[in-house]
Amino acid sequence: MKRIVAFITVVVVLSALMGWTTPGLLKSMRLGLDLKGGFEILYEASPLESGAKVTKESLVKTAQSLEKRANKLGTSEPEVTTEGTNRIRVKLAGVTDEAEVRKMMKEPAELTFRSKDGTEKNPDEYNKIEMIGTDFAENGAALQFDNMNKPQVSIKVKSKDKFAEITKRLLGQPLAIYMNDELISAPVVQAVLTDGTASISVGGDIDEAKELRDVINLGALPLKLHEKYSQSLGATLGQQSLKSTIEAGLIGSVFILVFMVGMYRAPGLIASFALILHTWLLIAVFAWANFTLTLPGIAAIILGIGMAVDANIITNERIREELRSGKSVMSSVKAGGKHSLRTVLDSNITTIIVAIVMYIYGTGSVKGFALVLIVEIVLSIATNVYFVRFLLNLLLKAGKLMKPKYFGVKESEIRAL
Repeated sequence: MKRIVAFITVVVVLSALMGWTTPGLLKSMRLGLDLKGGFEILYEASPLESGAKVTKESLVKTAQSLEKRANKLGTSEPEVTTEGTNRIRVKLAGVTDEAEVRKMMKEPAELTFRSKDGTEKNPDEYNKIEMIGTDFAENGAALQFDNMNKPQVSIKVKSKDKFAEITKRLLGQPLAIYMNDELISAPVVQAVLTDGTASISVGGDIDEAKELRDVINLGALPLKLHEKYSQSLGATLGQQSLKSTIEAGLIGSVFILVFMVGMYRAPGLIASFALILHTWLLIAVFAWANFTLTLPGIAAIILGIGMAVDANIITNERIREELRSGKSVMSSVKAGGKHSLRTVLDSNITTIIVAIVMYIYGTGSVKGFALVLIVEIVLSIATNVYFVRFLLNLLLKAGKLMKPKYFGVKESEIRAL
């Protein structure tokens, strides 16, 4: 009786938990570009100076800088990844203004602080680069107000000595701020600054001060970027893809559940419940780990569910073979589970190995597919192998399901020992 109560309690509690949390989990799911719509750009990076090389470190720093800029657009969780030795892919879900994206992502790439070179040919032009955006401390620019309540921008540099040398040399002269060869501001150096900080007046315009602060904080990219490819995906198309995929998945799942129950009776019903639990756990993992759901990810989910069904079929068929040989139900379940376990684990482990290789050497959607598949398989082993056995053993030890017909085996199919 205790085992029956335990079985009912487990099923009821899990069913209630899944029913209560599923709407919230689905609502918090982070959708990828192909489902939510948005904009994608592939950049090819090259060195700022001729003769230099694109290093892994500079590529990663450039990607990090691009991600900061993407966050300025107000998009939810921009996806910025490096590819190969010199490419960066930027995915911005929910973005509709492509012009604004390109402006924000690329315009600050050439932030420089310049002085006049002093040549007779160009005496009034700021041609000598003194500092670039990466010379400033991260988020080192801030908006503040002077004694007259006028806005100004305070800045902080990484190297105090370098800044002191520049301000000493340019004392009383302007230090111009350029963005992509466009003059933004040309404040005059008022004193030698040795503490690595300074304040830039902007003439009382608070909007100009905010823009200057953001430009400096965005900084200069360690590498030059050249747009190689871009695409825009409408939200309508993404939602249509998601809707069609979900409908197909639900229809397929109903057929699978009906097949499992019709073919294997009670074990099939338990396996169907485990499949539902398996899917809920996967959704919970996505929401908890803040994974991005994409069409390749959905394909991996469907593949994983198929493998979970396969594991149940292998186990139940082995149990039925044992029953047909004339063994008792308890002995058949024990022997069938034991003999099928190695087959199920071998097939899943080999698939995990392939998925790990795909994740290590793949890029973009390939990585996403591989990651989802790995999570799928781990959850499948936990739910569709061990959890199913746990529930089945609870019923068997309670004296239930002790006839072969509950496993889809007819009396006429059983061979006498």
